Amino acid sequence: MRDCLDSPTLFNLREAAIPAHQGKFVAYFRVSTDRQGKSGLGLEAQKKSVLDYLNGGRWELTAEFTEVESGKRSDRPELDKALAACKKYKAKLVIAKLDRLSRNLAFIATLMDSGVEFVAVDNPHANKLTIHILAAVAQHEREIIRP
Repeated sequence: MRDCLDSPTLFNLREAAIPAHQGKFVAYFRVSTDRQGKSGLGLEAQKKSVLDYLNGGRWELTAEFTEVESGKRSDRPELDKALAACKKYKAKLVIAKLDRLSRNLAFIATLMDSGVEFVAVDNPHANKLTIHILAAVAQHEREIIRP
């Protein structure tokens, strides 16, 4: 049975479902608290998710940016640098989860209109409508966590 699966005449289901990634990417990682940032737990999980997503294909990770800041704030210097790098290198921003980018619907909508492409690896096939819905849910979660 194993020989059948290794046969070059059969295609790999993973490759059929998730195409190999090509091009340039800029990674952005964010945790909300100093404790999360110092422990590395949240950051390491995000980095693993991004690298697992990019695994395969011809791609280049041109830069990585890490920030310890609330997703509520829109003035984040490392995110600004990541977005500038995306524009400079004509790269796509890659994040582990949409809520690591922001928990603010207006912020996400503005980013979508900025011309910088981005992908959240926990939902890589999300279209604009789905991203808006997920951003609204993330904002609602933020409001519940910190009213």
